Amino acid sequence: MRLDPDETAVVVVDMQNGFCHPEGSLYAPGSEAAVEPCAGAVADARAAGASVVFTRDVHPSAQFEENHYYDEFDRWGQHVLEGSWEAELVEELTPEADDLVVVKHTYDAFYRTELEGWLESHGINDLVICGTLANVCVLHTAGSAGLRDYRPILLVDAIGAIEADHREYALEHAEWLFGEVCPRTDIGFQ
Repeated sequence: MRLDPDETAVVVVDMQNGFCHPEGSLYAPGSEAAVEPCAGAVADARAAGASVVFTRDVHPSAQFEENHYYDEFDRWGQHVLEGSWEAELVEELTPEADDLVVVKHTYDAFYRTELEGWLESHGINDLVICGTLANVCVLHTAGSAGLRDYRPILLVDAIGAIEADHREYALEHAEWLFGEVCPRTDIGFQ
């Protein structure tokens, strides 16, 4: 698969200490295993001159107090709190000056963020998506991208999950409904 680097962004979803580091509150070995392949995808993008976007799931401690229904702390417990070590990106994935870092407060990186406007203003059409968790933030961000007429390409070997079945489900669902799935080695830039 050959992609135009001027129209492509590698989107790294939520590769944060809280999910990828063994001391994180929502640590999953599958998320930690995705660090190196995500770093490889970022290096590939930078070498080709493609854009790089990082998302960070960040929650103010009072975010869900007044909500009617949606409460991630009820479901997951408190995690990646604003200003915490957990909310920081893992050391191996350090943004550079030209990279976009999107702070999001839900599973979907497009919801009430600057992501769509930034992609439009930079002429991006294709999104190479990696990160964690496969069936949560990766799936919702990729689905939202597809619904906005971006081409989401999920890197099968650079996506973390709590359970292997979760990853398999998310990738099958994405490929069936709104995107493409391939290994990192199938991506090239022209």
